[in-house]
Amino acid sequence: MLGRGVEVKTPEQIEAMRVAGLLTCRTLELLRAAVRPGVTTAELDALAEAHIRDHGGVPSFLGYGTPPFPGSICASVDDVVVHGVPGPLALAEGDVVSIDCGAIVDGWHGDAAITVPVGAVPEKVTRMIAVAEDAMWAGIAAAHVGGRVSDISRAVEGCVRAAGEYGILRHFTGHGIGTAMHQAPDVPNYGGSVRTRLRPGLALAVEPMITLGSSEWLVDDDEWTIRTDDGSWSAHVEHTFALTERGLWVLTAEDGGRTRLGAAYGGPNV
Repeated sequence: MLGRGVEVKTPEQIEAMRVAGLLTCRTLELLRAAVRPGVTTAELDALAEAHIRDHGGVPSFLGYGTPPFPGSICASVDDVVVHGVPGPLALAEGDVVSIDCGAIVDGWHGDAAITVPVGAVPEKVTRMIAVAEDAMWAGIAAAHVGGRVSDISRAVEGCVRAAGEYGILRHFTGHGIGTAMHQAPDVPNYGGSVRTRLRPGLALAVEPMITLGSSEWLVDDDEWTIRTDDGSWSAHVEHTFALTERGLWVLTAEDGGRTRLGAAYGGPNV
């Protein structure tokens, strides 16, 4: 552990995190395929929990925090940005659902999120999802050994701002990850305030949360569900990546990030 609780992993520990990352990735792809009109968020949650446990993992989210989170995924529909609690809500044609998932394998965490349209959605919603994904990858690509977390934050914000008028939630951030799901340092989606130095063995989750309107938010009575204060729709995407001596390795992407990162990719068998 470095100062301020920053956890630096050995190459072997990063390999172990890759196992949790792939389980998280494959669970999300299973859920992506299951999204359709009529399916409930509780059904998606049950599918996720079964898949994680059947493959030797434990859901990271179930029982997390205070009050204990009641689901194995966060399922955030339309104006819900993050931390949506799974339940009887049935998805409808034209909705958009953000699914956040975490898995623990042998004490190591993976954490990732996708935003999925339910059938046909307006072009502006499709565009918002693409902007969030582009911003996430821009943030990851900005990370390099010797740089700072602030490089990631500026890249995320710069990508979003260049794409149009979107709200960026400021209170909710990415984070360090490893033997716990949430560790230091925070990884904001704006500005350059976190100056933690990037070094090999550091694993981070980058997760832009953007809206079609306001960046202000409200919390529901369940003390978890975060929604926009103006009812505007939102997108949330996330990947866990590690810095290695060879470059960047996206632990929750099937290809390790090779396609999107190009020369910056630093996973095994480069």
